Amino acid sequence: MKSIPRASRVSAAFLKIADTLVDDYDVLDLLHTLVDECVGLLDATAAGLMLAGPDGVLQVLASTSEESHLIEVLQQETGSGPCVECYTTGVPITISDIAGTGDRWPEFRDAAVALGFQSVHGFPMRVRGRTIGAMNLFRTDTGELSAEDIAIGQALADVSTISILQERTIRESAVVNDQLQRALNSRILIEQAKGMISHISTVDTNEAFQRLRSHARAHNTSLRDTAEAVLNRTLTL
Repeated sequence: MKSIPRASRVSAAFLKIADTLVDDYDVLDLLHTLVDECVGLLDATAAGLMLAGPDGVLQVLASTSEESHLIEVLQQETGSGPCVECYTTGVPITISDIAGTGDRWPEFRDAAVALGFQSVHGFPMRVRGRTIGAMNLFRTDTGELSAEDIAIGQALADVSTISILQERTIRESAVVNDQLQRALNSRILIEQAKGMISHISTVDTNEAFQRLRSHARAHNTSLRDTAEAVLNRTLTL
């Protein structure tokens, strides 16, 4: 099979993100598209993303695996780690060898290494000096991302951030807070629905989420509405 040129893959990733920007678009679907595309395009093992709610507290909204989800939740709970620091400083952060970070983030270091991650790169979700969250790419090998990969990852994060804050759907701070808060609330419903699907269908949580997302896309509904249907027992996946 003929390999697809890198430039074409990059263009396709931007198009996928653009395709999510429709009327009443689903913020969670946008964020999951972002992390999925970055993992595939930038040769990462997994990714996780956190956004700040109206109160400024970071919450985990997207991840590509249960392992990366656990690492993001740990950072959220301890208030420390590369994703938290990336959000706080608003600048990219590279950790080429997680095991060698010493006492910088001991909880993060131990958990990441235990799950097989050896390096991490953080991208701030920012626009015009405002940072609303951060995305982490995890790898099972040590080493840094190339300058080209860093530029591509940051560009994808920036475009996604702009889409969240775009003028046509968000015109004032109150609306920004409402949309972010809705995304945070939706995440809770989705986690509950994943658990129910996993229990009823005897599948792992990764498969449960894929079923949830596939059904939402196939029926042109939001992840939140699909999760609510599962929890209300009007839908079985």
